[in-house]
Amino acid sequence: MSSAASKPAHDWSAAQYLKFGNERTQPVRDLLARVPLQAPQRVVDLGCGPGNSTAVLQSRYPDAHLTGIDSSPDMIRQASSDMPHLQFTVEDLNSYVPSGPVDLFFSNAVFQWLRREDRIEVIKRLMETQPSGGVFALQVPDNLSEPSHVLMRETANAGPWAAKLASAGRDSFQTPQEIYDQLKPLCASVDMFHTSYYHSLENHEAIIEWVKGTGLRPFLDPLSAEEKQGYLREYLKRLAEKYPTCIDGRVLLPYPRLFVVAVKK
Repeated sequence: MSSAASKPAHDWSAAQYLKFGNERTQPVRDLLARVPLQAPQRVVDLGCGPGNSTAVLQSRYPDAHLTGIDSSPDMIRQASSDMPHLQFTVEDLNSYVPSGPVDLFFSNAVFQWLRREDRIEVIKRLMETQPSGGVFALQVPDNLSEPSHVLMRETANAGPWAAKLASAGRDSFQTPQEIYDQLKPLCASVDMFHTSYYHSLENHEAIIEWVKGTGLRPFLDPLSAEEKQGYLREYLKRLAEKYPTCIDGRVLLPYPRLFVVAVKK
């Protein structure tokens, strides 16, 4: 999912993101399975990306008024093309105001891209517009300490591009207790769980193709074409050292994620 917070220097790529569409959509299903609402009237998909999460929401709630927002025009074009009967708009999550009460705010992986100090404030601001019993459900990758992301930073610091990438990356996410303590005053319940997926990828190059769609972008966007090639060569070398090859020649990519389902008082 791409950021609904602020538009990047270069637009997000729906095609790149959807190279691993099935794997990226499984957490959507797992989060939605924990949402207690049976028949919400209004549902908003925050950071809807190319609409893969919106399609899952529509399948579960076919009678709901369902809309999707995202900061990426390319993502919104893809979602609108696939589901022209639904409303998709380009929005900045920091300034987004719903047009009326929303029973379910659903967010697949967008809140990782907001600044740390803004995340909970945005959630609370949106929850305050919800009716009693409304649900705010979100999922975010919890992988900054995984080799895939540690090696991004190590590669950034080790090359001639170090100055350009000095501030690349994303802020760490709040701990479960920080989330609980800040949301509980608004909520009847704050349900959290953590899952690690193990994605079987074709090779180490496939890890790069995966993260190119999301986490690697802040490291690649500032670089020239030549610098990108050099960075990716070094990053691939480091990945091959950290991720062993499986018996069938494939590579397992562990991918931990944090889930939150908050029900308003």
